[in-house]
Amino acid sequence: MLKDKKILLGITGGIAAYKAVELAGKFIKCGASVKTIMTKNACEFISLLTIKSITHQAVITKMFDVEAEIEHISLADWADIIVIAPATANIIGKVASGIADDLLSTTIMATQAPKLFVPSMNVHMFENPIVQENITKLSKLGYFFMEPDQGMLACGYEGKGRFPSVAEIVYFTKSYIFYKKDLNKKRILITAGATRENIDPMRFITNFSSGKMGLALARAAHIRGADVTLISGNLNVEIPYYLNNKKTYTAEEMFKLTVSSFTEKEATFMVAAVSDFTLSEISKQKIKKDKKLNLELIRTKDILAELGKLKSEKQILVGFAAESENIKKNARRKLEAKNLDFIVANNLDKAGKDETEVIIIGKGNENKIAGDKFSVAHKILDLVFGKKIAHG
Repeated sequence: MLKDKKILLGITGGIAAYKAVELAGKFIKCGASVKTIMTKNACEFISLLTIKSITHQAVITKMFDVEAEIEHISLADWADIIVIAPATANIIGKVASGIADDLLSTTIMATQAPKLFVPSMNVHMFENPIVQENITKLSKLGYFFMEPDQGMLACGYEGKGRFPSVAEIVYFTKSYIFYKKDLNKKRILITAGATRENIDPMRFITNFSSGKMGLALARAAHIRGADVTLISGNLNVEIPYYLNNKKTYTAEEMFKLTVSSFTEKEATFMVAAVSDFTLSEISKQKIKKDKKLNLELIRTKDILAELGKLKSEKQILVGFAAESENIKKNARRKLEAKNLDFIVANNLDKAGKDETEVIIIGKGNENKIAGDKFSVAHKILDLVFGKKIAHG
């Protein structure tokens, strides 16, 4: 999604400025071209040579240079997106107040490209009503903001204000090049990961689901403004700090939580790989290996079928089917039998991988899409909500 895109990176004078070096490198690895504006205070934290060595482009700091183009106009026109990372309270306040007194603030004012702020500062500074009012004001005007991470800050305080992981900033950047908050406030429920069924206090049965596709959908929907509830089983990937996640373990736990959350949601994506069978009896003690082991399995409740019975005409229900054969035939049967609006089918040989290829089947339509799971997640959202696919 970033290949051949032009990213203008604005670095301001916060302690997290050094992390912008890694961010620039990640953008480059994704195939983007990166130019950088550093404020005077940012130059106190990292050197121009460091950034230039990563981006292989000049780093611009001066507003006026008789030998150069009118920088704030040429850069504003060049960029596909401006990412301000870290974004201090100062730069947020200046832009919110219409102040353009240096190259970065002037370029932000002059561009028509999307603008993503990545706030990073002391927790009390971030929670200051003036800073929050400025963020609210700019958000209403179409500027994009990431929520800071939470934890131990460089100043010694603990709370919200940490620079987010570089990987998360890249996800937000990929999204806002193509999308606005077009799913704003839509209430979406997504399940992800694998459930586990205990055999004894030590052992369990489960499946190979990594949870990557469900998490990609939850991340993409959140970035596009949806109110996302994630119900997760076991995941092989870290859950972003900004997602509302409800952890489950067994198929029964996921059944209860999903059904109780379903009625208030506008759309539900059942991506989790829920165990089809559980133990008829769980041993309270660890089973010794010298004993012959026979397990009696019984069927678990079918969550998707239950949701299909409960679904109203205004709700959208999307199922997922990982198949090893007759993929389309089996998926269509599931679509009809469980009263789904869409089903997303894929071959089991793609399970756990970062790249995927899926067929999205609706009532009377069918679309095949492929790519990394995050870009595919966006395309699934486009198709389910009747939007034009915004990127190739």
